[in-house]
Amino acid sequence: MLQELRVNNLALIDSLELDFSGAGAGLIVLTGETGAGKSIILQAIHLLTGGRASPSWVRNDSEQAVIEAVFDISSHPELTTLLRKHGLDNEEDCILRRIVRRKGRSSLFINDRSATTRLTGELSEKLINIASQHDHQQLLRSTHHIDFLDSYGDLLEDRNQYSQVYQQWQKLRRELHALQGREQDKEQRRDFLSFQLKEIREINPQPGEDEALIKERDLLKSSTTLAELAGRSHHLIRNKIVEHLSEIRKDMDQAAALDPNVVELAKRIRSSCFEIEDLEDGLRSYRESIPMDQGRVDAIAERLAQLRQLQRKYGTTLEEVIEFADKTSEELAALENLEGRITALAQEVQEREAGLRQQANSLSKTRQQVAVQLNRAMETELSSLSFNQAMFQVSITRDGEGEGVTLSATGQDRVAFLFSANPGEPPKPLADVVSGGELSRLMLAMKCLLARRDKVDTVIFDEIDAGISGEAAEAVGRKINELASHHQVFCITHLPQIAAHAEGHYLVEKLVDDNRTRTRIRSLKNEERVGELARMLGGDNPTEQTMAFARELIERNSA
Repeated sequence: MLQELRVNNLALIDSLELDFSGAGAGLIVLTGETGAGKSIILQAIHLLTGGRASPSWVRNDSEQAVIEAVFDISSHPELTTLLRKHGLDNEEDCILRRIVRRKGRSSLFINDRSATTRLTGELSEKLINIASQHDHQQLLRSTHHIDFLDSYGDLLEDRNQYSQVYQQWQKLRRELHALQGREQDKEQRRDFLSFQLKEIREINPQPGEDEALIKERDLLKSSTTLAELAGRSHHLIRNKIVEHLSEIRKDMDQAAALDPNVVELAKRIRSSCFEIEDLEDGLRSYRESIPMDQGRVDAIAERLAQLRQLQRKYGTTLEEVIEFADKTSEELAALENLEGRITALAQEVQEREAGLRQQANSLSKTRQQVAVQLNRAMETELSSLSFNQAMFQVSITRDGEGEGVTLSATGQDRVAFLFSANPGEPPKPLADVVSGGELSRLMLAMKCLLARRDKVDTVIFDEIDAGISGEAAEAVGRKINELASHHQVFCITHLPQIAAHAEGHYLVEKLVDDNRTRTRIRSLKNEERVGELARMLGGDNPTEQTMAFARELIERNSA
């Protein structure tokens, strides 16, 4: 149950602290003029459950808004287990905190440790149930009725298991459909791929071949100049130097024999003479190796043109062209095995579908039983809400027959709630027949049934009284009070008939202080509470009779 709620710098609220500890189960109402800021409280709770935040919600003179709630989870070991699983356990309490920043992302914390939106949402679903105008709209849309039915029948876990198998089956069907599509144009595709592969393999490109050819081509274009330079240098070395080397060696050998001081120099000169002869031989070999075949230039140009043609079609580099050829070869091999793959996959799809239909049939049978129970339970609830002869019916239909029944992610059933408030009139879809007040009571009846089945301690009703007055308002007040006997119920209301049942009554009011508007919430006691009910009954200037009636309402519903 919700023990404490603290809100700072959210919209018109600068600072708010509400303490519900010790209250236990019971009805807590929030009343006030339209526009006073009651919706801000609901917005704060919504943020704690992981709802989308906006920087514009931060109070003008602040950099961030902080919302914090403390829940007692001592009677819910499954919540303690969930928190412990994620390293977030905190004995018997669970603290949710949301920080919304004017600049930057908002943050969520569970027991003072950072948490994801997904985990916070999963946890808050087990902590608090909010019935708002959004839920009313969901009740009008038949696509959401199956969710209400499955929640009432505790079928959501079974449905999730079915849904997982359904998603796998759908994935296999899409894969099979794609393969069958390829089978239809298999021959055309194979011819096309074979042509591409043949073209690449006939040219047979090698990695880096184009770069090597370009270097060779550039060398050939310079061959005449290189031959001239190398020839002239070889001529000078051979005719001007080499022919004198043997004479130089001979003279130095004689000088070394006459003077020991020249021995080392003579060795160096002898070595240099041999090196020059080697250089002359190397230069001659290089000159003779210079390619002079101009026909090779044409061959290189032709080869480069072939390689560039491949690059234009299959990849910007030869490495990419070769990779394309490898993939094309693999696809051709896959096409050869396509028929076998289709046969095997079709068999798997058929087997998965058979199992899926068994699950769908089982789920449908259970839904039929739950629908009968929900019919009775809703009519009982509606009777206590001044729908004495109303008819509520859960319609379960399907598209197709036998093995041709259409399957969806929720099974094979289409669920719709039908309703008739008037005897003799057949039940019809809710969207066609219900008024605003009737929808509010239907929503309240549904929430009361679900609240008895789930393990959520705290329920919030946001203006569940829309379109209700008179006897219906009295009935709604009694019903909410009945729910509050075993749940902690918060109710934002404009009806004194509901507020009169409250064990805790809070007034939401808008104040202007130092030219700043702010929302304040304060607890009402005794005559303050009588005055607020009188205002709700008769406006800002209630008469003595209105005050007396307000006092009577409180005394009558407190008995």
